[in-house]
Amino acid sequence: MVEWDGAMLSERVHEAMRIYTLAMNYNHSAGAQRGVSTRWHTSHAGFACRAALTTGDVLIGFGYGYTTKPGQWWHDLVRNAISPAASAWLDNAFELSEIHVLPRYQGRGIGRELLLSLAGGIGHERMLLSTPDRDTRAFRLYHNVGFVDLARNYLFPGDARPFAVLGASLPLTVTGS
Repeated sequence: MVEWDGAMLSERVHEAMRIYTLAMNYNHSAGAQRGVSTRWHTSHAGFACRAALTTGDVLIGFGYGYTTKPGQWWHDLVRNAISPAASAWLDNAFELSEIHVLPRYQGRGIGRELLLSLAGGIGHERMLLSTPDRDTRAFRLYHNVGFVDLARNYLFPGDARPFAVLGASLPLTVTGS
């Protein structure tokens, strides 16, 4: 597990997007498009990234995010998706934009380590994310480390699957395995 700056992620964005498309079951073109956004995200305030590498320097997982602010695509969609009473979750919050592990490495605690490492190294009060709204290992992991539901069954533009928007106060509290 290593910390990457924006230049490091940009340099290996093609590897990261391969993991993204495999983990999310998206087609290659979605990864290419997301790679452009990822490079742009590296310039956002509060950017932080972690990479899981094998001893041979093969990327097997990554996670990154940044400070969420009004005017950003995800921030503005989420503000409209959550209740007005929950909008305080967006204040001093880190948007976990992506966190993915190659499918053949899933179930080994790598995603948990990426998540905990990121959450422990940022200066925010909260962390927010969106994830497909179904019972998966990732969904259970988020709840096990303190995330709560802010919105369920939300449809983001460009994806037909429903998503859940989750938030956690930092530091994360590990309650399950």
